[in-house]
Amino acid sequence: MTAFIEALGERLLVCDGAMGTMLHAAGNSLDRALPELNLSQPDSVRTIHDSYVAAGVDIIFTNTFGAGRLRLAEHGCADDVAEINSAGVRLARQAANAADRTVFVGGSVAPAASASQRPQVTAAARVEAVAEQIAALAAAEVDLLAFETFGYLEELVEAVQVAAEITDLPIVAQATFTPDGHTLGGDTPYEVAAALSELKIVALGANCTVGPQRMHDIVKEMRRSTTLPISAQPNAGLPRRTVGKRFEYPLHHDYFVRYARRCIAAGATIVGGCCGTTPTHIRALTAAVQRSVGPAPVHPSVRPVPDNVADLLTGGGFVVGTEITPAARVADTSAEIATALRAPGIDLVLVSPPSSAGAHLSLASVALQLQQQVGVETIATFTTWDKTIMSLQADLLGAHALGTRRVLCETGNPTVVGDYPVADGHWDFDSVDLIEILAGLNVGKDCNGLGLATTTSFQIGARCNPGADDLDAEINRTRAKIAAGAQFLVTRPVYELEGFRRLVGGLGRQRVPILITLSALSGYSEAEYLAYEVPDVNIPPETLAELAAAGAFDREVGARIATYLVTYVVNHGPSLADGIVIVVDDDFGVAQQLLAAARG
Repeated sequence: MTAFIEALGERLLVCDGAMGTMLHAAGNSLDRALPELNLSQPDSVRTIHDSYVAAGVDIIFTNTFGAGRLRLAEHGCADDVAEINSAGVRLARQAANAADRTVFVGGSVAPAASASQRPQVTAAARVEAVAEQIAALAAAEVDLLAFETFGYLEELVEAVQVAAEITDLPIVAQATFTPDGHTLGGDTPYEVAAALSELKIVALGANCTVGPQRMHDIVKEMRRSTTLPISAQPNAGLPRRTVGKRFEYPLHHDYFVRYARRCIAAGATIVGGCCGTTPTHIRALTAAVQRSVGPAPVHPSVRPVPDNVADLLTGGGFVVGTEITPAARVADTSAEIATALRAPGIDLVLVSPPSSAGAHLSLASVALQLQQQVGVETIATFTTWDKTIMSLQADLLGAHALGTRRVLCETGNPTVVGDYPVADGHWDFDSVDLIEILAGLNVGKDCNGLGLATTTSFQIGARCNPGADDLDAEINRTRAKIAAGAQFLVTRPVYELEGFRRLVGGLGRQRVPILITLSALSGYSEAEYLAYEVPDVNIPPETLAELAAAGAFDREVGARIATYLVTYVVNHGPSLADGIVIVVDDDFGVAQQLLAAARG
């Protein structure tokens, strides 16, 4: 105990990376009790520990995240708490003792209840479960306790207080934050750090859910309200859902190291990784923390060229639209934006879901509001994530009855809210299946092929992604969407045009009207985040270099690059695309600038 506290006060400490996603990569389902593998597959767990020790870490965490009674009960292992935690410590200790230096063993403790259990679990039950696990970890002689991925501040405070009553072990308390900078309970990093600083802990920080760039922002805000050491363990960007309902992370270790250095400069004393990070990331962190990036050439500037305007979906021609994401708590915001944008002229508004896992307005309801209050044509997005076929079919029929006609079909992205992404989520079907359902409704058949009393008249759209890493696979999937009944396509945001040309060319005779989505990069920070942390986004190296070289003027450069792309697409008209969709974000002025360029 004393050795860890002394080390924490003397130097930077590097901890390990992901355990859960490493076990998942080895073939284990995220829906099972991964801590139980301490008993059934000890060699697999030990191998991961050994890999992190070989990577040069100072701390390894036990495979005991979720090894409390309540979580283990979901998998029939409630009576094995002591045995699972003891085995987890033993495996980590064996790996630590095999090193030629001091490696500390941290006992990993998760929130007592899973997301699905939380509404039914009392505070007393949580306290009992946490106390039982902490007692087991302390008895097995860990060097410290690490509370990880707590989305609710009151539960983290509660767990720390329980631990302080049971043991004198050093405590590291870590919350988890959504991309909007708040915990699931709505607390800011400043508020979390201020509350935790009053407790008996040796360090505080954040882990999971966000990637390196957002973690850097969290560390900076935490440092404003505490003098305690800060820990930072980001995810390896956002996960990509692969065939077979598996997940992988694309983040390159150079980017991971670059932002780890920035976290250190902002005040982090403990750095490591969470979901998706591997021994490769951690080895790079321990061996190559002194790196930098350099600048280079610029994009040309092209004068906007005017073009004719028509409604793509009802008569052919070139369309200019916008894409908006409704705010969770401000129902009128979307209508206000759409009204303001009517001046430069828009033909339609695409209403898209937020990337955060938090509550948000019904997209179909917002689309209807815009139609009725603003008089603008809309496209409502429907996703299949966490929906049954029957519930989504009911939503579609209800939306149609109220006046929704244009819909965009998406499978939906993994929602990262804890150490094991999407453990509580499910996909009964995907966007191709949703397109087939809509096509069936249009001929009076439900999802089971049974006749309906009426038919619908949906115009069916689908997403496609010219920035996909495997563009050939994306082209094949887009073909499948068209074959299923998609009548038009809308791309993901595009930051270069070569991938778009390849995708359109690959569709050949199957091509349907396609709208290209363009978005202005807010600066180098966003461009770097998209390039390294978000799967299937292609930011050209020259764009990154130009934005990096722009320094404080990178926002203006991002707007200029986007304006260039807009004018190029408009200039080439239907030979390239059938319309443009401009993403509207916080910088409303830039969106108006791009729309003006589109209109000439």
